[in-house]
Amino acid sequence: MADPDPVDGSLAPPRDDPAPPAAPEEAGEDGKVMSLVDHLAELRRRIAIALLAVAAGTVVGFILAPRILDVLKAPYGADPLILLAPGEGFFIYLKIALVTGVVLGMPVILWQLWRFISPGLTRQERRLARPWVPLALVFFVLGVGLAYFVLPYAVAFLGSFGQGGALQNAWTADGYFGFVAMMFLAFGLVMQYPIVLVLLSKVGIVTSERLRSSRRLVIVVIAVVAAVATPGGDIISPLALGVTMYALYELSIFLVRAGGH
Repeated sequence: MADPDPVDGSLAPPRDDPAPPAAPEEAGEDGKVMSLVDHLAELRRRIAIALLAVAAGTVVGFILAPRILDVLKAPYGADPLILLAPGEGFFIYLKIALVTGVVLGMPVILWQLWRFISPGLTRQERRLARPWVPLALVFFVLGVGLAYFVLPYAVAFLGSFGQGGALQNAWTADGYFGFVAMMFLAFGLVMQYPIVLVLLSKVGIVTSERLRSSRRLVIVVIAVVAAVATPGGDIISPLALGVTMYALYELSIFLVRAGGH
């Protein structure tokens, strides 16, 4: 009895190699796979919600603009600020309203940003990043509050150069409120650096030991940054910002060490 045909790989019909599995698309918050179109739709929805929050805050800001302008102008004194064009007063009101809208809508903006990016993070990454979303807002508000505290000293110092003689103060409203906005923005952004240091420690770039050993260099850098970020040129502004920045640096060391780095 003849043996059955041997199994010979050379005579067997060729088999197609199995195609590699397709990379799974990112899952959404409900566990369903999200396509690119779904991502774009989700992004539009988050942006729309954030813009609605800013619009609502802008309406509130426009209503409160006269009071806000009085508060911001108080360090300048009773002298009027000059308007150079018929529509300049309206646009200053609008700028104040928009800035107020962004500030009031910031919690919603940060929340919508978090809701959009969090599905793409691992559970560990979400756990590490979640606390820093509200802290970013807290540090920004802290910086703006500090800027308002030192604003009278900056205005008094700059105004002292135009009180008689060849120079006479006649500041425009647009120039003054532009100066205030720049100062507030600089203070608010500088206050974000502790969050940057902590996040860098999470990926192994910095450690608490390295931060402690760099104190002398950091003090010099803080002094330079504080002097550059305070446009007033007085002594109180950079001193207040520098002391606050160094305190936040020590807080960063504590937080990095507490995180095991």
